[in-house]
Amino acid sequence: MTAQFGRFSWGGTGGLLSCTVSLDVTSAVAAAETSVETRTAVHDYIVRHAMYHMAESDSWNLPYVHLRFLDIFRYDATMVIVSALLLVAAVSLIWRRRRDPPRGMTALLEFYVLFIRDKICGAFIGDRLGRRLTPYFCTLFLFILTMNLLGLVPLFSAATNNINVTGALALLTLGLMLVGSVFENGLRGPLKAMAPPGVPWPLLIILVPVEFISTLGKAFALMIRLFANILAGHVIIFCLLGLVVILGYAALPAILLAIVLFFFELFVCFFQAYIFTLLSAIFIGQFVHAEH
Repeated sequence: MTAQFGRFSWGGTGGLLSCTVSLDVTSAVAAAETSVETRTAVHDYIVRHAMYHMAESDSWNLPYVHLRFLDIFRYDATMVIVSALLLVAAVSLIWRRRRDPPRGMTALLEFYVLFIRDKICGAFIGDRLGRRLTPYFCTLFLFILTMNLLGLVPLFSAATNNINVTGALALLTLGLMLVGSVFENGLRGPLKAMAPPGVPWPLLIILVPVEFISTLGKAFALMIRLFANILAGHVIIFCLLGLVVILGYAALPAILLAIVLFFFELFVCFFQAYIFTLLSAIFIGQFVHAEH
């Protein structure tokens, strides 16, 4: 009489107990260990390739190969400087002596400056202050655009993925709101923006704190909007590439979607730079001309 349970056999004759561990069990253990190693390898792959400039934002180097002289690029401050240098170099190459009429990229650059001056600064801030701020807004748009586009270049990162960078840009807008108000309306300009003349004093007890919080909220909205939109695109690409690495060939169609999303990110880079520039001009104009 013999009773069998899985891979263990009990021989009734002679009362012998024999436990036979088959190669299948050994293979299962090895497969489990391999599975753990595979998951670790997948994690390392995603971190090093798909998520390189986000999960390891404190480092900048080649995947699997560490070159010490590249450690200088480990900080977002370095990427800000690189963006500024690239912007200056690009504008220097485009700009030529004035010709009548301007041609080529010089004509495009002139059209860009006129658009910023007339359609953004002049329309929302006013002619007097708007003309003075036109160089700043021209630089702001191109600077943000350059930082955004660098995030799509392999081995580089988008400095606008760092909320400290977007926060600094938002603080510049907040500072220009205050300085512009003083420039246009005198030292009492910021106070007039938060406490318009003619408002009964009992309402000012509520109105002034609300306006103060609203002013800070505008800068906060600029900071979060740019940071979140740039970060979101990289997170989605990371998820799609992660599916390919984890699921294998079954998720290959996700590569096509990731490529489409990459080109959509190009549009987002331009759009978010424009939105930040436009909203900054609107907020400055609202604070400077609070009576309107």
